[in-house]
Amino acid sequence: MFKKILIANRGEIACRVIKTARKMGIKTVAVYSDADADALHVEMADEAVHVGAPPAAESYLIIDRIVKACLDTGAEAVHPGYGFLSEKADFCAELDKHGIKFIGPNVHAIGAMGDKIESKKLAAAAGVNTVPGYLGVIKDTDEAVKIAKDIGFPVMIKASAGGGGKGMRIAWNEEETREGFQSATNEARSSFADDRVFIEKFVTSPRHIEIQVLGDKHGNVIYVNERECSIQRRNQKVIEEAPSPFLDEATRKAMGEQSVALAKEVNYDSAGTVEFIVDGDRNFYFLEMNTRLQVEHPVTELITGIDLVEQMIRVAYGETLSIKQEDVGINGWAIESRVYAEDPTRGFLPSIGRLTHYEPPAEGPDGNGAVVRNDTGVFAGAEISMFYDPMIAKLCTHAPTRGQAIDAQRAALDAFYIRGISHNISFVSAVLGHERFRSGRLTTGFIAEEFPDGFSGGTLDALALDNLTAAAVALHRRTQEREIEISGQLQNHGRHLQTQYVVQVGDEKRSVKVETVDGGYDVGLGHHLLAVRTDWLPGMKILRGTVNGKPIIVQVEKKGEGFRLFHSGAEVIATVRTPRGAELAALMPVKLPPDTSKLLLCPMPGLIVSINVEEGEEVKAGQTLAVVEAMKMENVLKAERDGKVAKVNGKKGDSFSVDQVILEFE
Repeated sequence: MFKKILIANRGEIACRVIKTARKMGIKTVAVYSDADADALHVEMADEAVHVGAPPAAESYLIIDRIVKACLDTGAEAVHPGYGFLSEKADFCAELDKHGIKFIGPNVHAIGAMGDKIESKKLAAAAGVNTVPGYLGVIKDTDEAVKIAKDIGFPVMIKASAGGGGKGMRIAWNEEETREGFQSATNEARSSFADDRVFIEKFVTSPRHIEIQVLGDKHGNVIYVNERECSIQRRNQKVIEEAPSPFLDEATRKAMGEQSVALAKEVNYDSAGTVEFIVDGDRNFYFLEMNTRLQVEHPVTELITGIDLVEQMIRVAYGETLSIKQEDVGINGWAIESRVYAEDPTRGFLPSIGRLTHYEPPAEGPDGNGAVVRNDTGVFAGAEISMFYDPMIAKLCTHAPTRGQAIDAQRAALDAFYIRGISHNISFVSAVLGHERFRSGRLTTGFIAEEFPDGFSGGTLDALALDNLTAAAVALHRRTQEREIEISGQLQNHGRHLQTQYVVQVGDEKRSVKVETVDGGYDVGLGHHLLAVRTDWLPGMKILRGTVNGKPIIVQVEKKGEGFRLFHSGAEVIATVRTPRGAELAALMPVKLPPDTSKLLLCPMPGLIVSINVEEGEEVKAGQTLAVVEAMKMENVLKAERDGKVAKVNGKKGDSFSVDQVILEFE
């Protein structure tokens, strides 16, 4: 077996590979850019080599520097993770020149299947059912529009070398095709140093289901069941699960066997994924083959017990696959949520900055029959950089049933405490709690259909609001008790604890009664008695306990006379006052927010790609005003109404912070 391997990647996937290498007794070498000098994967590895400046094109994507790092450290093999150089045949070939093993498929397989245009041609020639489209290289915008019209709208514009949702756009008309072609080309060039794109028919109401395959260098290939990846935003997967709630055994077998046949056609010899679009009648169409490990591989590992990274390493070393097709089963259900540094209430725009607090839920058995796994590459104090993917972590739960896995996932999300940057935990939790998701009625359009106006925060039913109201009273009462315990106020000053309060949640005010009992509090709310049992103490960030015997997890922040509470994807500010205090508070004036209607604010921290207007110019609603880029994603800012530009506050290449004023209008 290899004695030392280099991981040509960063973040959570580099940490993930290091964990398996440690288990196998293999030493590891990390590579890092200037931005990642203090990153977790650097700390975890046995050795680390600096490879350049923060932009990936100046560090992680420079083949010569990765090869030199291998030679300098004596690494015998390279695991590429995903993204970066993982599907670059040139990288694989260069390693081979120096006698360094590539922990991934052979050069032929990468070349044949890693390029999305060529892979579709190969699949079509092999008789695999594919989505109608134009597989040639498109030279310019006018040709893209002509092809889109010939295929028929809507169409999908995709980068040939793309992955991870980058370089992808859906176009419903000619204008969107022009804009989408340019943006997809720019993103493809920036992310993959390859600006080729192709166009195919966009199948409406599809499900995205993929088959995990595993092959060795001796001609053996198996399929390791499927993953459902239909919950997507901007073509980027958000929630994945295994198995799919939609497939029956016959369809699973047919998709698996077709995937194996395709893999054998190119002598595939590692872990890989064959992706399909599946319609409502379980007809499936080949999309592409990813010749690498997938982001969502943990859910497959959880239901099968197979360590895919370990298998990749063993296959690269030349071992025969020890797992037979009949050995692959399905044990329970697994859910994965991608926790991103982004603001779901601001159109999911990227968020960068320092993680002032980072406390993920405990890994392992959760005490309720499920298991929690968290793949991450960050820590408290780490920085989320504008140069890379905004992923913070991949939170997974595994349980006997789908419903139990979902419930465990939501509980784990409630316990996932992140501060310092914006994140999507509230949104993911809201999706998981949606009736349509729980029933398994998924399509890739789920988010657009169920959140057509974006996301403004999760909502709670009446029972959940009652529980949070009771929790707020318990938090307030425990805070008061703690103050008395420390200062002796009750004994020295005759202070007594209130038993009646008014709790305000939003615009609603509710009278409550509270009594201290062993292990917590009994809260009277109207005609209901809510028994809150918790060991929470002031200063704790998370309340764990039960309400009427049912578990509850709530994130807690002190705010004025009450608390900001986070639970089940919703944020609630609960103010707790005495009855007299509530009367006086009602007399206070309401502070109005500032007027920003005549300003174009930068929606996220990023670089100005272009400013498309000049001072004094008359603009029309819908006109492009500026383009901002962050984390390799372009965001086009358009005018919401007609107006005249009074002042331009930046230029191409400037770095802007969130809410910094780009343009001012008369």
